[in-house]
Amino acid sequence: MNPSEQQLKRIQEKLQQLLKEHQALKKENVKLQKELSSSKEQFSLQKQTMESLQEQISILKLSATAMDETDKKELEKRINAYIKEIDRCISLLSH
Repeated sequence: MNPSEQQLKRIQEKLQQLLKEHQALKKENVKLQKELSSSKEQFSLQKQTMESLQEQISILKLSATAMDETDKKELEKRINAYIKEIDRCISLLSH
């Protein structure tokens, strides 16, 4: 085999390798786009939930004047638990 044929063979092998890498990267890109879309959807849902809970907190604060101290503390604990859960979900989505 002469040098030009060897060089042509090496170029073809490199081209095949590049094509394989390109296909693998395309598959990975599609997978990552799906994950991103899913994460955006989850983030949107969590944001809606958080806004709803914040609205409920505002309403409860207005109506909390009729509650005794024990009920207020229990309500505050539940609200804090909800907020922590929302923060955790947002944190997971942002990674």
